[in-house]
Amino acid sequence: MSSEVSKDFIIAESNQCVSCGLCLPHCPTYRLLKSEADSPRGRIALMSGVANERIPLNKKFIQHMDRCLTCRACEAVCPNHVAYGHLIDEARVLIADQSRSSTSSQNVNIKILLRMLLLTKSARMVQLRQLLSFLQKNGLLRWLLKFNLLEKNRLFKFIAQLPRVEFPYAATTDGNRMISNTWAKVYPAKGEKRGEVALFLGCVARITDVATLNASIYVLNRLGYTVHVPSNQTCCGALHQHSGGLEQAAALAKQNKAAFAALNVSAIISTASGCGVQLLESEVADGHSRITDISKFLIEAEGWESVKIAPLPQKILVHDPCSLRNVLHDQIYPYQLIARIPGAQAVPLAGNDQCCGAAGSYFMDQPEIASMLLDDKISALVAGDAKYLVTSNIGCSMHIANGLYEKKINIEVLHPVTLLARQMGLES
Repeated sequence: MSSEVSKDFIIAESNQCVSCGLCLPHCPTYRLLKSEADSPRGRIALMSGVANERIPLNKKFIQHMDRCLTCRACEAVCPNHVAYGHLIDEARVLIADQSRSSTSSQNVNIKILLRMLLLTKSARMVQLRQLLSFLQKNGLLRWLLKFNLLEKNRLFKFIAQLPRVEFPYAATTDGNRMISNTWAKVYPAKGEKRGEVALFLGCVARITDVATLNASIYVLNRLGYTVHVPSNQTCCGALHQHSGGLEQAAALAKQNKAAFAALNVSAIISTASGCGVQLLESEVADGHSRITDISKFLIEAEGWESVKIAPLPQKILVHDPCSLRNVLHDQIYPYQLIARIPGAQAVPLAGNDQCCGAAGSYFMDQPEIASMLLDDKISALVAGDAKYLVTSNIGCSMHIANGLYEKKINIEVLHPVTLLARQMGLES
């Protein structure tokens, strides 16, 4: 039944495309490959052909769909407002339905296993955090990369190059911070209370981006906001959504909506723009709160007169994640947040209108194209001549940081709120 629903949507929505070609120069894969079939216009034509049963759903079709980064740059410039993001998701439903009736590839099996065993199970993420922290401290992960077989495994290589695993801060009443294995349910505001918000943790970020989550709580508390962190929240479902698992994504959205509905908060704050898009489009928030990116919330927040921010006379390069730029349209706020640091100069990274190649699990599924896109970012970073790069999406952050590490380039990659929290006194 899901395939028929997907076909009906594809037929109706693809008819909105007038093949004007204005999307072509904005598409990363078309820019690199110069192939019509790897452009938004070409992919829409292929989707329509499959949905109308004019062409087969074969390996070539799957290849062209898989090469799409879902950056949605085309959608942002489309004069006819074609819902390309929704189209590519529905096309992947057709692919997923077909793969379930045939022998799946090893890559697909690995991704399904990761989604089932880890991304939706917060308790397992806690255990994995402890294990990875132990392996990192003992240098075992980097040591294992010396073996050729493991060094060539993209998933293991990614795990071995993860940033330093950190742990959540426990809520305290005396101002001191203590390390914990899990987040507290409530982090009370410091000083005058100005409001209550909720923090979305995500899934991978619970291991790889704890620093940003801790920093967000720290800054929000000092501006006078109590932060709620419901323990029954789960993965946003973006990886499921973009792999054809719309039903699984909907189930995760339902669980998240129930987790946050019990709270009386004005906003549900996301620190990763990719998660923010998924939460917004799956309508996780109810009428009492809104989904908002951390940088946007902080710029609109009150209480800045009560905090001290140490100067940082440095040029800070700013990377615009595709989800923040093309879908949320909130790319201005990280620049404004950095501008609150005395002496800091926020400068756009050259080529911000092009994807970095991370795109969820894309860097593992399409490593050649992802590497070409990453090389462009690394070149721009070197030319930018700065010590810091800030970006608002954990996937982009890890992808770019790994590229810098492999080329032995010493540029720190971090979230803008993490840099701000440092200047406000948060010690790492």
